[in-house]
Amino acid sequence: MSAPMMPFIDLAAQRVRIGDQIEAAVRRVIRHGAYIMGPEVFELEKQLAAFCGAKHVVSCASGTDALTLVLLARGVGPGVAVLCPSFTFAATAEAVALLGGTPFFVDVLPDTFNMDPESLAAAVAEARAQKLNPAGVISVDLFGQPADYDAIEAICAREGLWLLCDAAQAFGASYRGRKLGTFGLATTTSFFPAKPLGAYGDGGAVFTDDDELAEVLRSLRVHGQGVDKYDNVRIGVTGRLDTIQAAVLLEKLAIFPGEISERNAIASRYAQGLREVAIPPVVAEGCESVWAQYTIRLKLGQRDGLAAALKEAGVPTACYYPVPLHRQTAYRAYPCAGGELKTTDQLAREVLSLPMHPYLTADAQDRIVAVAARHLR
Repeated sequence: MSAPMMPFIDLAAQRVRIGDQIEAAVRRVIRHGAYIMGPEVFELEKQLAAFCGAKHVVSCASGTDALTLVLLARGVGPGVAVLCPSFTFAATAEAVALLGGTPFFVDVLPDTFNMDPESLAAAVAEARAQKLNPAGVISVDLFGQPADYDAIEAICAREGLWLLCDAAQAFGASYRGRKLGTFGLATTTSFFPAKPLGAYGDGGAVFTDDDELAEVLRSLRVHGQGVDKYDNVRIGVTGRLDTIQAAVLLEKLAIFPGEISERNAIASRYAQGLREVAIPPVVAEGCESVWAQYTIRLKLGQRDGLAAALKEAGVPTACYYPVPLHRQTAYRAYPCAGGELKTTDQLAREVLSLPMHPYLTADAQDRIVAVAARHLR
C-alpha cells in the first residue's frame, strides 16, 4: 500500500502562517468594493518596485498578459522574429505567435537550463538569413534562476535587439547583486498560485525603467484607453489585476524574503544529499535562485523508475518539460537554431522535479533523498 502523498507545493502550510492576514485583507476589499483597479493594486505596484528596484511596475491579469502587453507595445507582428528558448512553458512563445510574429527557438545550457548565448548568437544570424526581422529576445529565468544576462545583453546590444526578461518562475531572484526586474527593456512575471510569489488566482506584472513603455502598458491593459475610458488611443486588451489578488499578494510579499531564504536552504540540502546519485542543478556564480522548481538530471532511462519509487513512498514528482516547444504540434513549424536543439532534447528526456516549497521540513526532505538514493544506487 502506498504511503500518503505529501504536497508538491504546500500552499496550505503557508495559509496556516498568514491565513488571518489574508482573510482580513480580502475583507477590506469587500468592504470598500473597488474590485477592479482598487487601491491595493497601486500599493502592490509600489511595493513590488521597491522590492526589486524597478522604476515602474504595471500589474496585469496573468504572466501571459504581461508578455503580450510588452510585445504589443513593441509592435511585434508578421515578419518579426523573437528569439526564445524551447525548454520552457508555452506562454513564452505563445505570446509571440498570437500577435503574428515568429518565435525562433534557441537551445539552453545543460547545467542552468537557461538560454545558451552561443545558440542565441547563431539564431540571430540564421533568422536574418531566412529573411526574417529579428527584433527582440525573450530570455527565460527557468525554475527560478536568472539567465546569463551579461552575455545575453551583450549580444542584444551588438545586434540591435531589445530584451524582454521572462521571470515568470523567478521573481525575487538576483543576478550579480541586482534583483530581477531591472534587466533589459522590461521584465515580466506571473503570480499564478504555484509560483514563488503567487496569488489566489491569476495575475502578473511588468517591470521597466522606461517611462514611455510604462505609459503605453498602462493604456494597453485597459483596452488602449487614453485620458478617458471612451477615448481609446490604441488597440488594447482587458488585462487588469483584480484588487482581491493584489490584496493577497501584499500579504505574501511581506514574508517573501524569508521564504526565499528557506527555499535556498532546502535546495542546498537537496544538492548535498543527491550529488552522488544524480546531477543537481547548478546556480551560476553570483546568482541567487528562488527555486520555483528543484529539478535534477538523471541518466537516460532512470526517470520513470525513480518517479514510481517516489510515488510509492508518498512523494510526488513532476516533469518539466517532456516535450519541448519546438517539438509540440502548435510550434514545430517555427524555426530553431541549427535546425535542432540537442541540449533541449536531451534535458527533456532526463529531468525530474522534486517537491520544493519553503515549508518542506527536514524530515520530509530526508525521506525524499533516502528513497531517491536507494533507488538510484
